[in-house]
Amino acid sequence: MNDRTHMSTIAERAVARTPRRLAMRFGGMSDRAIAWLFITPSVLLLLAINIFPLLWTIQLSFTNYRANRPNAPIRYVGLDNYRDILTDPDVWHAMQATAHFVLWSITLELVLGFGLALLINRRFRGHSFWTTIILLPMMLSPAVVGNFWTFLLQPQIGLFNSAIALLTGIDPSSFQMIGDVRLAPWSIIMVDTWMWTPYVMLICLAGLRSIPDYIYEAAEVDRASPWRQFWSITLPMVMPFLMLAILFRAIENFKMFDMVNLLTSGGPGSTTEVASITLKREAFEKWRTGYSSALAIILFVTVFGAANIYVKALNRVKQR
Repeated sequence: MNDRTHMSTIAERAVARTPRRLAMRFGGMSDRAIAWLFITPSVLLLLAINIFPLLWTIQLSFTNYRANRPNAPIRYVGLDNYRDILTDPDVWHAMQATAHFVLWSITLELVLGFGLALLINRRFRGHSFWTTIILLPMMLSPAVVGNFWTFLLQPQIGLFNSAIALLTGIDPSSFQMIGDVRLAPWSIIMVDTWMWTPYVMLICLAGLRSIPDYIYEAAEVDRASPWRQFWSITLPMVMPFLMLAILFRAIENFKMFDMVNLLTSGGPGSTTEVASITLKREAFEKWRTGYSSALAIILFVTVFGAANIYVKALNRVKQR
């Protein structure tokens, strides 16, 4: 029995087991109508989960609403919340801290992830085992990673300080990675790089595996050096995958909250207070719901606009 006959038999059984009343009801419907019948529940669920909260947030951003005072009169303030945010030095400090975190974490993850992908792509003995080991950090929850590294970075009992002391001879209690103003931002970058470098490696590895072998064979016939093959073949053909990895990690890092909140809670002081931490403080500590809604909309527009511009640049790279 071939596949077509087998599929026809399955279809006949499905028709035979369909209730007659139901079959008569859907028998006269077009394929487009049936498709919309199946899609409509998903569309309604999407509207309920995503679109409605977004519209409600936009509405609240023009008011002085406070969630801890639900019975207080709501006053329309126009663009005052947006003006206050754009002139607030604390918000700009948070945006600067977010940019520092996003820039350095993506750079390190891209360099390390691409390097690991080049090594794994060589298919050496045991490469499957080492690939699994490398992917382990990515499989953990950010909350678990935050608690895990909070323990490791403790100056007295943390293994990280002990390892640094073993390598350099420095007193492990003489520095605090998450308690020092200069080291705390780099602690977050280090932990994020440790966790998400495997993700970038997977994307880069997919790009490397998509390059046909005959291209390298033709380059070897032309006596191209490995360095020339890398710059003329590997890097240009993997570039769309690299840009895709940058896009995904930039969006995720821009809204990073749980790991930063567990590691430093924005401290010491406001050194590591990224935009998501500022949003949390305004919404759930100061209870300025209208103000925080405006901040959320500004962050959404920033990410959406930057991602839209970046995707257009990515499409240009793919068309080359």
